[in-house]
Amino acid sequence: MDAKTETLIPAAKLAAENPVRFPNESAEYRAARRVLLEHEIDLRRQLERVAAERRALPPGGPVKGDYRFRGEDGAETGFEGLFKDKATLGIYSYMFGPQRERPCPMCTNLLGSWEGNAADLDQRMSLVVVARSPIEKLNAWKQERGWKNLRLYTDLNDAYSTDYFGLLADGSEIPAFNVFTRRDGTIRHFWSGEMTGATADPGQDPRGAPDPGPMWAVLDQTPEGRGGDWYPKLDY
Repeated sequence: MDAKTETLIPAAKLAAENPVRFPNESAEYRAARRVLLEHEIDLRRQLERVAAERRALPPGGPVKGDYRFRGEDGAETGFEGLFKDKATLGIYSYMFGPQRERPCPMCTNLLGSWEGNAADLDQRMSLVVVARSPIEKLNAWKQERGWKNLRLYTDLNDAYSTDYFGLLADGSEIPAFNVFTRRDGTIRHFWSGEMTGATADPGQDPRGAPDPGPMWAVLDQTPEGRGGDWYPKLDY
C-alpha cells in the first residue's frame, strides 16, 4: 500500500458524512444508501488500484509478426504505421469478417460510443479499429453509421487478428482490445482485456472491468439492470 492510499479517509466515514438527501426519502432508504455509497467509494478506489497495477506491468512481448493493413484511403501500411505520431496504440478487433453481411451489433454499439470520444482520445493515443472485411465494405459501413473520427483498417492477411485473439483457430471471431507501446525504437504489446468465456462468471457475458461499453454502465445504475436477454441492435 502506498503513502497516498494510507492517507485516504475511510469510505465508511465519507459515506456517513455525505450531506445529500432527497425529497421524502425514508430513514430505511438513507441507511441502505449509505452502505451502498461506502461500497461504491471502495469500488472506485479498487478501480484506481487496478489501473495503477496495469500501468506498472513489466514490458510486454515485442511485436514481430508480418502484419499488413489497408486504411480507408486504400493505402497499405505495416504495424508501425498505425501509431501515427503517438507512442501508444489501441486496436479494437471488430467482429466484421468477410463472411458477415453486417457487423456484430455489440461491437457496433461499443464503437458508436467510442466514436464520440475518438477525437479526444486522439490527443493522447492512436486508436484504430481492425476488421477482416475489405476496406471498401468497412468504408461503406462507416458512412452508413455516420462515423467521422474512428479510423478503420482491414487486416490483409489475418495475421494480426490471429496472433492477438480477434480470430480463433476454428475461424470464429471474438472482440478484442489490445494496447501497444512504441518506446526507444521497440514496439511492444502492453495489455489486453483477456476477458474471454473462460473468465466469465455464471449468468454473465464475458466482459472486462471496468466495462469499456458506457451503455452497460448506465444500465447498471437502473433498477432493471442489464437484463438477461436483451442486446443492442444495428437498427431500431
